[in-house]
Amino acid sequence: MDRPENVILSALKQPARVHSFGRSEWERCLREARHSGVLARLGVLLDQNSIRAEIPFQVNRRLVSARAVAACHERSLRWEVNRIEQALGFLNAPVILLKGAAYVMAKLPPARGRLYSDVDIMVPKNLLSAAESALLEHGWESAKVNAYDQRYYRSWMHELPPLRHRGRDTYVDLHHNILPESGRLHPDAKLLLESAAPISGTIFKVLAPADMVLHGAAHMFQDGELAGSLRDLTDLDDLLRHFSSDSDFWEQLVPRAQRLNLVRPLFYALRYAKRFLGTPVPEFVAKAAADAGGPTAPLLFIMDILVVRALVLDAPAETSWGANLARWLLYVRSHWLRMPPLLLACHLVRKSLRRFERQPAN
Repeated sequence: MDRPENVILSALKQPARVHSFGRSEWERCLREARHSGVLARLGVLLDQNSIRAEIPFQVNRRLVSARAVAACHERSLRWEVNRIEQALGFLNAPVILLKGAAYVMAKLPPARGRLYSDVDIMVPKNLLSAAESALLEHGWESAKVNAYDQRYYRSWMHELPPLRHRGRDTYVDLHHNILPESGRLHPDAKLLLESAAPISGTIFKVLAPADMVLHGAAHMFQDGELAGSLRDLTDLDDLLRHFSSDSDFWEQLVPRAQRLNLVRPLFYALRYAKRFLGTPVPEFVAKAAADAGGPTAPLLFIMDILVVRALVLDAPAETSWGANLARWLLYVRSHWLRMPPLLLACHLVRKSLRRFERQPAN
């Protein structure tokens, strides 16, 4: 499934392959890594494999710079989490850190070399209003002022409209579930909240190991567009390798996915993590996921074609028509999974009209 030009996949899957890279391979690898958001992670991986000292000087400089940027992102994220804690400490209810913030605060492997654009948190749905009010009182404001956008998020999504801090220009996404209410799959948020584990010394919790993997799978293969999702797949690879040290993890993963109605995205996550990154997924787990809710053979054939072309972002000037078509089809798929047909049609018409209204007059 690897295309020869995806040199970043080769480097991430088998770091020792970089020993054979010439100048053109390194240039392409660094471009693909930068556009896919994994440049700093590549530096971390080469360090872990004692390879970075052997790579070209100019390449090493770029990797060092990328890791410095990632370290700055982590410091900013920690401060933002601290400010959110100040705002929400009164809730006396579970406040779950999701994705990047969870990885950093729980000191999990995906935090290494990761870039961050916002902080995702989750609270019980009945406390959404109180949490939102508290954040607004502490300097955040809604980044979506259009009435339709507000209704779209509050009626159909699994989160409120993004909140932007007036002073720091940072964003918080306030969730009450991990998938949209209007979507095809409906995990029980109560199960996620009940199984969450506390982060010592804070008001926060993180999802249980299996739930964290399932959230990553759902975000990538059910609610996402997949274009440029290589970073998300490397997160899943890190989580699966890390949690597999628990002897019960693999046995619990598919049954937990069945209970949360997330078997199909888990199947795709396991399949592509193993194919692209060599994630050591036990055969019995892959088979259990396939038997419990895998796609039909024709659908899987199509997904394999689309995912391999869409996963790695090339430089814009180098993107082929095949990659663009694959990304567009996966974009359509993500919306199809997110909304029922009538709601989707109305939503797309509304967005098209707004785009037309914003075009300047001749």
